Amino acid sequence: MSAADCIFCKIAARELPAQIVYEDADTLAFLDINPVNPGHTLVIPKKHSADVFEIDDADWIAVMRTSRIVAHALEKALKTDGINLGMNNRAGAGQVVFHAHVHVMPRFKGDPHSLWPGKPYAEGEFAATGEKIRGALN
Repeated sequence: MSAADCIFCKIAARELPAQIVYEDADTLAFLDINPVNPGHTLVIPKKHSADVFEIDDADWIAVMRTSRIVAHALEKALKTDGINLGMNNRAGAGQVVFHAHVHVMPRFKGDPHSLWPGKPYAEGEFAATGEKIRGALN
């Protein structure tokens, strides 16, 4: 997807409306139109990149800084019990808009979405997975 076709680029350029909650020179934060909870905010770099694999280091740092600023604001404004930060990268992980973005999601006591269902590793899988990842880092 090119920046010209990107809905988030159009929001950053003010060609499409959004409920913007924060902006600085490099990032924009606006409310998600399909929130997990009210206040669910998306943080984007203003410069187009598709995902975590494409975003440059400076934009990544800026997005993380803004995500923390937004998290503090959500906690203060909404009296949250917690905050989740999330990022879907590529279609296989559920990414729908292919412009890098971090979800800052307010969580509340009793919120069924705040649970993170895990599952244990199969016999031998724990060590083998660790070895595969270490091997990919070299």
